[in-house]
Amino acid sequence: MTTTATQGPSPGRPGQSPRAARRAPGSGTGTASRENSGAALAVLPGVLRGALAWTDAHRTRFALPDNVLEPHTQVNATLKPLGELAQLGSTIRRTTTPGTPEHELAGDLVAYAWEQVAAGDLLLELLRAEPYAAYPYEIYAAFAGYGLRHEGFEALARPLTATRAWAHTEQHANRQLGLVNSERRVGVVTHTDAGAVLSRTWLGGLSEPWMFEGPSGYALTHTVFHLTDWGRMPDRVPGKIDGYLRTWLPAWADGCLESGQWDLTGELLAVAASLPGPAPQELLDAVWPVLADVQHATGCVPETGPPVRDTTEPDPYPFIDCYHSTLVTAFAAALSLRSLKSPTSPSGADRTVTPGRERHTP
Repeated sequence: MTTTATQGPSPGRPGQSPRAARRAPGSGTGTASRENSGAALAVLPGVLRGALAWTDAHRTRFALPDNVLEPHTQVNATLKPLGELAQLGSTIRRTTTPGTPEHELAGDLVAYAWEQVAAGDLLLELLRAEPYAAYPYEIYAAFAGYGLRHEGFEALARPLTATRAWAHTEQHANRQLGLVNSERRVGVVTHTDAGAVLSRTWLGGLSEPWMFEGPSGYALTHTVFHLTDWGRMPDRVPGKIDGYLRTWLPAWADGCLESGQWDLTGELLAVAASLPGPAPQELLDAVWPVLADVQHATGCVPETGPPVRDTTEPDPYPFIDCYHSTLVTAFAAALSLRSLKSPTSPSGADRTVTPGRERHTP
């Protein structure tokens, strides 16, 4: 996803951001006051509804062009947004309560994305044209994990993912972890062990927290998304990583708020809501009101920078500058609602990551 550079927090103890202080008097993201308790639950339903409504109103902007299979087509401006719509929409659908408008709308958006790839036919053509590329498989896995399958795609993918080239594709560790999760979703034996890959990531190495910045921040969030299957399986987070994230997410979130990095803020909130055990309520209560205030009246959220306050503006930001952060906000809101409303479960300090070479059928 997006790898926008961000100004990380200064080394030292978690502090209170001026922006958070204005929204939640007497509390930073590290230590929320009792007066701020419940602040996240007060804004989350509206944030989720607004973000989904904006996405629905702009669904045609995710439509694939007629020349999507041509070599010159920009994947990042066509297939990437649609794949993100499928991935985050399917997670929101699974996370929300059946029968609610949010649940139904998320399902409609995933169905729309499936129509755009011709029920998998287009992804099969992409795989034929680029058998060495991982992205058609990863987009397909977003649908497969939701229960939408294409027999022809899987028949071709099966021998391709058994090749030496597939097992030795050179990529960053968090991206490789994403491929492992895609294989799990499709239901095949993974090409490598998830635990070994996790240990090579920035997060798995428990890197010095003051080294956090934009690229490492996005690598960290996606490590958690891939490890937990986009928040569906929090217990896959090992105890040491759980403790590390609970300690340092408040400081990182403060840094993102102060520098206006709304997209990365949303991803950090989604990470916080993907942790096993009790929800980090103080963090969620301190940060969500700030992001809710940034959200435009139309429901969209900018990736970075000062928010537009003109409520009469129907499209305050270019689509490319807000679609991802809006989807991420909806995704994080759905996970946060689930986390805050779910019964507390043991954190399990001695957990280890689930081995990655098992056969897993969603």
